[in-house]
Amino acid sequence: MGRGKVELKRIENSTSRQVTFSKRKNGLLKKAFELSILCDAEVALLIFSPSGKAYQFASHDMDRSIARYRNEVGLMEFNNYQRSRTIEFWMSEIDNLRRTIDTLEAKHKHLAGEDLSTLGMKELKQLERQLKNGVERIRAKKRRIISEHISLLKKRQRALQEDNTRLQKKLHEANLNTRAFGAEECDAFGRSSGSSGFGGPHDGAGI
Repeated sequence: MGRGKVELKRIENSTSRQVTFSKRKNGLLKKAFELSILCDAEVALLIFSPSGKAYQFASHDMDRSIARYRNEVGLMEFNNYQRSRTIEFWMSEIDNLRRTIDTLEAKHKHLAGEDLSTLGMKELKQLERQLKNGVERIRAKKRRIISEHISLLKKRQRALQEDNTRLQKKLHEANLNTRAFGAEECDAFGRSSGSSGFGGPHDGAGI
């Protein structure tokens, strides 16, 4: 009695799936070996497990078989074509970048007033207009910076004036307090001298 037909679908149980993979992998490698011997065929077999481990069989050199396969299906020519197109693309990009650099360097020289012999009247007028616009923008920036600096200096001046006024007020108050204290001391000394009995105008009057 033959075995029942196995339904081809993914085995959900991981242990059963691993056992089945191991058995069928060995059977497949055996069949590949038998085919190469019985039929004198060039056989190359590559198997990658779910975990990424590689298994292979080659009746001849594996690299030679792969190269032969790529040549048979046209992959070699396709890759060479793609490589050629890629090289052409980057060479074109390099040429474009070189032209851009040359153009920028020439414009930089023109703005500095150098190498003007290649420019015609139209280009010279355009360059002059660009320089005028640039100078105007620079002057506007300078005016803005100077204005901001002047405003800052005025704020500092007002702060210093306020500090000076405050200090002068404190100094004036200190002077007033000093005068008042001196007057009180003189008055107290005068009263003290008049009541002491020394050197008065009536000393010895009854003698």
